[in-house]
This record gives sequence, C-alpha cells and structure tokens, in this order.
Amino acid sequence: MERLHGVIAAMATPFADDGSLDEKTLRELTDRLIDDGVHGLIPCGSTGEFAAMTNEERRQVTEVVIAQAAGRVPVVPHTGAMTTSEAIGLSRHAERAGAAGVMVVAPYYEALSPAEAKDYYRQVAGSVAIDVMVYNLPAATGINMTPADIRQLAEETPNIRYVKDTSGDFDQATVLIHSLSDVVTTFVGMDTAYLASLTEGADGAVVGAANFLGPALAAIFDRVQAGDLAAAQSSWAAIFAMMKALSGASAYVQGVKGAMRIAGYPVGDPRAPIQPLGGARARQFEALLNGIDREMLTGK
Repeated sequence: MERLHGVIAAMATPFADDGSLDEKTLRELTDRLIDDGVHGLIPCGSTGEFAAMTNEERRQVTEVVIAQAAGRVPVVPHTGAMTTSEAIGLSRHAERAGAAGVMVVAPYYEALSPAEAKDYYRQVAGSVAIDVMVYNLPAATGINMTPADIRQLAEETPNIRYVKDTSGDFDQATVLIHSLSDVVTTFVGMDTAYLASLTEGADGAVVGAANFLGPALAAIFDRVQAGDLAAAQSSWAAIFAMMKALSGASAYVQGVKGAMRIAGYPVGDPRAPIQPLGGARARQFEALLNGIDREMLTGK
C-alpha cells in the first residue's frame, strides 16, 4: 500500500441540534475535504471529539466516512481508547470497514509507564494487519513517546509505520523526521508547525484546520514538493494568523467548529461541556477569515 502523505485532515464530527450525529453533513464534509485536495482523512480523532462519543458512534462515523470516501483517499480512523481491549475492538472494526490504517492514542487520565504504553501499542498493532499510526499527545496522556520509543516500536512491530507527533517539541519532531525516516513516517500534529515540518522533510501533516483551509494547505504542500518555497511561504503568511489564533482557542475543537461556521461550513456545536466559539474570539476569527483570499478557502 502507498505510504500516507500530504495533508491529512483531522475531521470534525458534525452534530445535529439535538446532539446526535449528523450523517448527511458528515458525508458532505467528506466529499468537500476530498474536493479541497486533502490527501487523507482521520475521523474520530481529537478534533472529531472522540472522547465525547460512544464507541458505537465512533464505529458509525468510521463506516460512513470510509463508505463516502469510496477509495478516493485513504481513511485512517482514530481507534485509541481507555483500555487495550476497547482499542483492539475499534481497530478491528475499522479494518473490517475498509480503513487504510488506524491512528491510536494511548489511554489517558492515568499516565502509563513507557513499558505499559509500548505494550499497549504492540497489542493493538498486533490485532490488525493494516498500518498503525502512533498518536503522541503527552498533554492528554501524560506520557511522551520519545524518538527512541517510536524506533523500538516500529522496528519490533512492522505495521507501526507512522507517528503523529503532537508533543509541541519541534526539536523532537525534527529528530523523528531526520533520524527515523528509515522505519517510520512522521506527521506533525501542531498546526502552526505545518510549513516548518514540510520544509524539514516531513511527508505531510495531520491538520485540523484542513476542515476550513483545505485548499490553502494542499497548495502549500504542492509548492513545497515542487521546490517553490517562496510561493509556499507567501501562502503560509496569508493564513498563519488564523492558524495561530486557532491554537489559542480555549478548546481546539471549539476553534475549528467556530471557524467552519464562519467560513460557511457549519457542522454544529461541540458537545457539552465545551461551549461554541463566541464573543471576542468569534469576532477575531471572523476578521481573520475575511482577510484570507476566498480561493484559499474554497479553491475557486
């Protein structure tokens, strides 16, 4: 199977006014993201509010996105859970549904030891034949999977082929990109590090902002690949303030869904207790999005 690359959209999960899943809007979002030029889709991740969803809802979202994508781009659902058995069950379901791979975060609340975390990843990866992306999110899990940990996992478990590094430590990310490319492909998960990671040699990035900035992000990726760094930097400069503001929202999904609503792509509010974007933050987002060329938002 071709290795994942490019703009991998961390999809928002649409909810109806009554809080239920909005399948129609989810299908529309899947189509729009593909039309926007993203290279892959990750449903049920942090941006997708997996922690606020039941396992049955996660399975439903996974099935809908895979069916709607219909092989046009790879779909890599997030299947991490609070227990190894839950993560295995969700991963096996994703494989049966036709996923190209799964992204897996470590259990959170009680921080695992490095040995426990690595055992968790080995067991989940060993339960499926598809590729696995280790989702390193120490702010939520309490444990940082170091480059040495990632190398050990990838060397011992052949289908652990990717890491999404959201440690916020760009030095760590560069070590992963430069020193581990022989065993694992690195995607940086911090939106503000998107261009920097590409110029360092990353094959792509997992980006929540792709929900409303897909055309711009895809164009930046293409320009870096073509060696036109000046054009990539120009496009990045046009959207950087928005990317920075997004990372400063009180809850990331609040910012993503608020920006989607302002951009004309409403997918409902975040699930409580996270509140919708409002007040001064909403006005700031509106001003920033109004300052971005329409083609960068729509591709037209």
